[in-house]
Amino acid sequence: MDLRAELLKSIWYAFTALDVEKSGKVSKSQLKVLSHNLYTVLCIPHDPVALEEHFRDDDDGPVSSQGYMPYLNKYILDKVEEGAFVKENFDELCWTLTAKKNYKPDRNGNSVVSHQDAFKLWCLFNFLSEDKYPLIMVPDEVEYLLKKICTAMNVELNSCELDDYLSQEPQGQGGLTVWQFLDMVNSGRFLRGIEQEAISMAVEEVYQEVIEDGYLWKKGQLRRNWSERWFMLKPSVLSYYMSEERKEKKGSIVLDKHCCVEVLPDRDGKRCMFCVKTSSRTYEMSASDTRQRQEWTLAIQTAIRLQAEGKKSLHKDLKQKRREQREQREQRKAAKEEETQRLKQLQEEKERKLQELELLKEAQRQAEVLLQEEEQRRRQQHEEMQRTLEIQLREAEQARASMQAEMVLKEAEAERQRKRILELEDMQERLQEALQQEVKARQDEEAVRYAQARLLAEEEEKLKELMKLKEEQEEYIIKTQREKQVLKQEMENKNKCLEEAQKQLEEVRVNRQRVDQDVMAAQRKLRQASTNVKHWNVQMNRLMHPIGPGDKRTNVSGGVFAGYQPLLSRRDSSLK
Repeated sequence: MDLRAELLKSIWYAFTALDVEKSGKVSKSQLKVLSHNLYTVLCIPHDPVALEEHFRDDDDGPVSSQGYMPYLNKYILDKVEEGAFVKENFDELCWTLTAKKNYKPDRNGNSVVSHQDAFKLWCLFNFLSEDKYPLIMVPDEVEYLLKKICTAMNVELNSCELDDYLSQEPQGQGGLTVWQFLDMVNSGRFLRGIEQEAISMAVEEVYQEVIEDGYLWKKGQLRRNWSERWFMLKPSVLSYYMSEERKEKKGSIVLDKHCCVEVLPDRDGKRCMFCVKTSSRTYEMSASDTRQRQEWTLAIQTAIRLQAEGKKSLHKDLKQKRREQREQREQRKAAKEEETQRLKQLQEEKERKLQELELLKEAQRQAEVLLQEEEQRRRQQHEEMQRTLEIQLREAEQARASMQAEMVLKEAEAERQRKRILELEDMQERLQEALQQEVKARQDEEAVRYAQARLLAEEEEKLKELMKLKEEQEEYIIKTQREKQVLKQEMENKNKCLEEAQKQLEEVRVNRQRVDQDVMAAQRKLRQASTNVKHWNVQMNRLMHPIGPGDKRTNVSGGVFAGYQPLLSRRDSSLK
């Protein structure tokens, strides 16, 4: 925990003490006074311009802790230098602000600790509390602090009674606030029968041990006389002052990995002596008793070791180790609970498996009984089925013999049918050829008819031209006699044309006769094809009649091609 975090803990108490309405906000005038006092105790140069500018009166209302933090970080905490101020004065300022509101000792004067001891316990609480807000001290740290105080008084702490007390508190399992801790100490439940002076001395001893400061006798370098100085131990330096107010600093001893601490024998009327050797000088000191010398030598040696390891403080290191041990203990506890839960689940699973196994055994016994019954029933069914199969086999042998006889007859019948099918297929091919010839004859007839119609149309056109020429000739004869000579020549020409037309007409008639002959030939072919179709129709009707095993073949005139006869008769009539 660095200096900024330590300062923020105390400032947090001062800020919450100014929050009278517990709304999380403080008025700007109060924050201005608090900032001014912080400037003073932290020995920071005052910046009234920034103070007035940041907390000027406007309509924004009170400021929350988040709104105060930017100013606090920029103008106060960033300017703090370690060793430039007295940490105890700073803590007293914050304690004074928060104790007025929150600390409530016994009004009858029956409190176990004094107001000054409560302040030191508050400082110890801040040092040992968790680094999260609101600040609390976990039960392990509470027990650690109480054990330290009881050890200083040679009294043993009743841990069971402490556990009972923490379990009765609503938030005791998670930790105690500083006010709950002070109420618990003032209740006298754990310091029963001990005088207040002894408690005060124990608190002072624990405070000096944790904060690491106290009085020692130091031998001067030049005058070689002994002077009492107030020493304050930090990880990197051992500073000494004129008094515990630490207003006048007399010097400091820089601690590094080359330093060492040695115990010295008593001499010059001083006892409990020890020295701190650095690379440049040896510092001789004397404690009040052997216990104090042992504590100082151990603390300085620990500070040298921590300095070499790059750590900050012994008690901070121990606190971090205790926190890691708590985390490991919680992890082990969680792992143990998880293992217990897993074992419980495995036990339940085992019991469930045993129940299932019993059910399976019972089901197996029932299945065996059912299997025996089923086997007996199946054996009976098998015997009955065997007898039935033997009967069926004999019947099948008889049926097979009869079937073989029938198969022989069927094969002979099938052979006859195959021959008949071949004859029908041959007849069908011939019939298709006759039909194709008939179709071709009809196509030829259609072509001849088309040619005849075309010739008739030409003949009609020629006749029309001839009649027209005759009318023109008569008109020319009646119309003019005077042009007889001229017209005569024209008539001759007309006669020539008429003769040519008559010749053409004769040719058309000859072509018509030729076409008529072709039509007659086509009709003869059609009649021949119709005769062939009738003949094949009769043959097909005779062959299409099915022949039974014992039936005689009869001649049937009707059949599949019976429908062709009326069709051919209609075609003959149309041809005629």
